[in-house]
Amino acid sequence: MSTPIASRDQAKARARELRAELAAAGKPVSHSEALERVAAELGYRDWNTASARLSNEPETPLQVGDQVAGRYLKQPFTGRVLGAREIAGGAAFEVTIRFDEAVDVVEFESFSNLRTQVNITVSPSGVSHFRTSDGVPHMVLERTSAGII
Repeated sequence: MSTPIASRDQAKARARELRAELAAAGKPVSHSEALERVAAELGYRDWNTASARLSNEPETPLQVGDQVAGRYLKQPFTGRVLGAREIAGGAAFEVTIRFDEAVDVVEFESFSNLRTQVNITVSPSGVSHFRTSDGVPHMVLERTSAGII
C-alpha cells in the first residue's frame, strides 16, 4: 500500500490489486477473501467493520482514537487522539493527544518537564501554528492508523 486508504472505494480498489497480485503469484483468492485481507491490512477485524468505518470517514484529517506520531517541541512521540474539534471552518483543528510515553519538553540537561498529554491547535496537514524561538513548529504530527470501532 503506497497511499493511505481513506475511503471504501480505495479499499475495494486495493482488494482488486491484491487479488490480481495473488493470482499472478499462483495463489488465487475470491474477491471477498481479498476484501477481508485488505480489512486486516487496515487494522479492522473484518470487511464489514472496515466498510462501515470507511464509509463514515469524515473529511477531518484526525479523529478520536487515531494513532499518531510526530514531533512535539522537537521531541519524537507516538500517541493517540483523545479529542478532535474542527475550528475556523476546517482551517485548523484543536486536538488532544495522549503520548504513549512521556515527552520531555525541556532541552536543558539540568532538569526535565515530562508531559503525557497535550492540547494543541494544528493545521489540516498536522502542523501547529505556534513555533519555538528558532522557528520550529511546536507540533508536527501525522495519523499512523485509524482508530478501530
